[in-house]
Amino acid sequence: MAEKSVIIIGAGVAGLSAGIYCRMNGYPTRIFEHHTVPGGVASYWKRKGFLIDGGIHFVMGHKPGTTLHEIYKELGILPGCKVVDMATYGKYADEASGKSVIMTADLDELARDLKAMAPQDGGIIDELVAGARAMQGLDMSTVGLSLPPEMTTFPGKIKEFWGMRKLWKYFSGKYAKPVEEYARTAKDPWLREFIKNLFLPEVPVWFILMILALLADGQMGFLEGGCLDFALALERRYKALGGEITYRATVKEILVKNDAAVGVRLADGNERRAETIVSAADGRSTIFEMLGGRYVNDKIKKRYVEWKTFTPFVLVSYGLAREFPDSPAFITVRMKEALEVGGKSISGYFIRILNYSPRFAPPGKTVIQVEFESGWDYWNDLQKSDRAKYEAEKKRIAAEMLGQLDGQFPGISQNVEMIDVATPYTLWRYTLNHKASWEGWMITPDVLKSQVERTLPGLSNFYMAGQWVMPGGGVPPCLFSGRHVAQLLCKRDRKVFKTMK
Repeated sequence: MAEKSVIIIGAGVAGLSAGIYCRMNGYPTRIFEHHTVPGGVASYWKRKGFLIDGGIHFVMGHKPGTTLHEIYKELGILPGCKVVDMATYGKYADEASGKSVIMTADLDELARDLKAMAPQDGGIIDELVAGARAMQGLDMSTVGLSLPPEMTTFPGKIKEFWGMRKLWKYFSGKYAKPVEEYARTAKDPWLREFIKNLFLPEVPVWFILMILALLADGQMGFLEGGCLDFALALERRYKALGGEITYRATVKEILVKNDAAVGVRLADGNERRAETIVSAADGRSTIFEMLGGRYVNDKIKKRYVEWKTFTPFVLVSYGLAREFPDSPAFITVRMKEALEVGGKSISGYFIRILNYSPRFAPPGKTVIQVEFESGWDYWNDLQKSDRAKYEAEKKRIAAEMLGQLDGQFPGISQNVEMIDVATPYTLWRYTLNHKASWEGWMITPDVLKSQVERTLPGLSNFYMAGQWVMPGGGVPPCLFSGRHVAQLLCKRDRKVFKTMK
């Protein structure tokens, strides 16, 4: 008997993962992708001989002994991509005070450096380091990801919960609160800002403890070829298994008959049929546009009204005739004087120096990127109302941020050979993600406690994958969400779920 065919919407990380695992289990698949290349939010493009990386900043769990390492092997990410170990999590610099610290993988050294900066806060510094030490050696990055909610049993939850019993204190109380709230307990204002900027101020404290633990364990690394290698490794694996992809193919409607998904209608009017439809595209567009909002309940409606999404960012990339071999790859800067963009003050920015690989620039040259959060509405409205002003604003910001970089690296403005500015509108144009949210739902304590089903009420033969069903998004959850789709299909069709390396 022929296997049921599957159409997948989106060739991002989740869509390609879903395609790979579906092919491993014998399902004929075709992916329809809006863009011209794979990767989705894991984006990349070239300008004047420089490779601009717009997505994955680091990966975790890339060494043997973790569940993620096995997943990377199944998906062809390893050995398809080379990973460069991170010796530091970067540098935090405050222009007003002149204080800075490098976040090293050596937790003892990190504690000493922080206490030198904020001696009155030794207690909270020791607390953070102790939490990171407690999580060292544990396979933390895939907790709760092994099965989709539809297949998770109560005994299974208890077993996983029991396996983390030594860490119970870190998933409750003050450690479960947002980092911004926890940081207020620090006496030194510099340390308060440092703690807030370890990741994002909305995430729970235990999340940054996990990052520090992974760094100390040597389980965090840079992709030598950036998003380009990552996306192409997934695409190669998918095609090698017999999967098919159609690019420049935007899905406008999911076709339904008798409350069962039966196909898709593309922007050009063509219709394609399959026994199963999987959307790894934007969640709001999928549910309320492609399906017309017909298959929702109060919980889904509330989620799309109340849950906060990641704030989009502006990414300014500079191709420079200069090398930066001794600089950390990441630098978080708190500015002495704020920058005004769209009527809002920008008090800090993030520098990414692609100096850990020769893949991003010609010999003797480097790509440096500046990122800062900036609202969707401003950029979307500006490009719609006055394209000339939109382009002029991009140039202004590029010049302003280059001036900022001159403060960090004197003379850098004389080394510029290429400038590229990507706004939130740019990200939306290539991904169609709602308001250019780059990881979907914000990683808040409440959202992380929630489970989002991969199915919709009342609709059969339809599944979702990607950041909109994985609160907090990120690479590991999106990869697992694709795996979940194949697991659910196998359960539906009474098959044994299989993987291959």
